[in-house]
Amino acid sequence: MAKINLDFNKTVGKIKPMHAVGQPPFSGCSDRHMHYLSDAAIPYSRLHDVGGAYGANRFVDIPNIFRDFDADENDPASYDFAFTDCLLSALHKYNCEPIFRLGVTIENQQHIKAYRIFPPADYGKWARICEHIISHYNYGWADGFEYGIKYWEIWNEPDFSPFVERNTMWKGSDTDFFRLYEVAAKHLKNIFGDEIKVGGYASCGFEGIWLDPKKHAVDAEKREIKHHNVQYALDFFYGFFDHIKKTGTPIDFFSWHSYLDTPDVEVMADFLERELTKLGYAGLETQLNEWNNAAAWTPGTRGTSFASAHAAAMMCALQNKKVVNICCYYDARIGVGDYAGMFSPLNYKPFCTYYSFKAFGELYRLGSQVECSCDKEGVYAVGATDGEKKALLLTNIGEDVEMCIGLPENMKAYLIDQEHFMTETEIDCGGFVLKRSETVFFKNY
Repeated sequence: MAKINLDFNKTVGKIKPMHAVGQPPFSGCSDRHMHYLSDAAIPYSRLHDVGGAYGANRFVDIPNIFRDFDADENDPASYDFAFTDCLLSALHKYNCEPIFRLGVTIENQQHIKAYRIFPPADYGKWARICEHIISHYNYGWADGFEYGIKYWEIWNEPDFSPFVERNTMWKGSDTDFFRLYEVAAKHLKNIFGDEIKVGGYASCGFEGIWLDPKKHAVDAEKREIKHHNVQYALDFFYGFFDHIKKTGTPIDFFSWHSYLDTPDVEVMADFLERELTKLGYAGLETQLNEWNNAAAWTPGTRGTSFASAHAAAMMCALQNKKVVNICCYYDARIGVGDYAGMFSPLNYKPFCTYYSFKAFGELYRLGSQVECSCDKEGVYAVGATDGEKKALLLTNIGEDVEMCIGLPENMKAYLIDQEHFMTETEIDCGGFVLKRSETVFFKNY
């Protein structure tokens, strides 16, 4: 019998924003679905790929806001904020802060023709354009706002491929990107200082640690990785930190991505913490700000118990990883999308996966994490309290397991799977079977 060791009287830290998302449920320019963000206490939405290809020619991307690169970057008339204003106003209304990606949307058909993923013609001018975008949303420039947006991320996945002709995000070399980041980060931090956090570069991730375990000191089983780009992404990581260290370039957070399952991502998080320490960046904030472990290529899993349980497992696991400060699930869009795992594209109603995020949002509202551990592989749990209210999120991505939990008598149980959307249920905490792909949320309020 598996046991949960739980002590609501012993706090061990804060519940982190592990339940943030990628692009939000913003349809066209309507906020009618955005209440799902505040309902689940979702604190951040990363703004990448908003609206689909090319940012729907309207949202967020630098070429959508500053349409003519030859125009005067100091003239408000050179900027088109209309649709991005609409999006950010909706996020503000529903208490969800953007993580604003400064760059462009992925171009998956770049092999036919690439449009916007080339290095900017003038890095200094590009940095000044970013400055004015920040000024518009944080300081009222050009009839703007005072949102106080904290996170500004430079580009997305420039490390996708070592071959320029195959790279869907960056038609330049690694050193070209290092220079762009240097110019932009130095300029923005010089202008805004600690009022904003500047970072990047939204790495493709660290699958490469299994390609060369001896070189990178990762003790993991060998596995076949067919993706030819993974070693490049790893080399890019070391090259980037070498460059910014040598040039004194500021970085407030490092962002990275993964579409692997929870145990693999745990290994990646440990690797990242260890390597950042070796590189002289111990304690640097990091964001896993694009992840999905029940993606489109896992047939038949979207909207299933498998998806909701694996999402809950990822949030619980990374809550307990020191190096990860924010996670953003990809993504929370409304409508058809390969990775749109929260809402049905048929009726726009939430899948059960949404309720895993809503349950974690309740932990986040309570604020303090309590001592909680489980002795069974595949079972993940996080407990929280505000001093009076108590809650526990429990999920199983392994085989069916008999469980025993010592909970206060007044705790109610709520089941999350594809048939139960946080539905109150009867559970004997002294002994019950937690089924594979089942998630249960307990609370006393």
